[in-house]
Amino acid sequence: MRDKQILPSLLLPLGIINPLLTRQKECVLSKKGAKKLIPLLLLIFTVAGIIGFVYETICVYINEGAFFKRGTTYGPWIPIYGFGALLIFFLTVRFRRKPLLVFIISTAACGLLELVSGYVIDKYFHMRLWDYSQVILNWGHVNGYICIRSVITWGLFGLLLMYGILPPLEKFQSRHFKAFNIVTFVLFGLFALDIVLSLTIK
Repeated sequence: MRDKQILPSLLLPLGIINPLLTRQKECVLSKKGAKKLIPLLLLIFTVAGIIGFVYETICVYINEGAFFKRGTTYGPWIPIYGFGALLIFFLTVRFRRKPLLVFIISTAACGLLELVSGYVIDKYFHMRLWDYSQVILNWGHVNGYICIRSVITWGLFGLLLMYGILPPLEKFQSRHFKAFNIVTFVLFGLFALDIVLSLTIK
């Protein structure tokens, strides 16, 4: 019951839900909700980046028969999976009781994110960070930016996030708020620093 009460207070500042409260109560709850929501989002971003790194490392090993460091960062995380996780969260959190809808939205939204990101990075920064035309199981790839396997993987990732990762993170936050914040800001701080260093150090 306690977990069910956490989510509304988290989502209130985003306008995802709109309870019938007075303006004064909304202001108070909004401030409290933001203090919980922001750390939760940062940890989701970080955990998703790590999971994405592990996933890509396994895929490269299957494709190449050897382990290679994936991503542009120095550490074991890949930013696009973090951004994808946040996109999934905001688009599907109101549909948590509808797994099929979560899967469809995650597939479509993150497939589009990957397609646009791949195109922009390729055309404007002249880099190919991924190319599905060069890997196995690449049916229906669009210039190597996405393929059927990649978008289905995003859909499965959405299910993993909403039903496998988010519930224990929410429980951890509700029971050990200070410890949750410490873990979150340490891990996210390292991730953010890594991103900055990877962009500035050549």
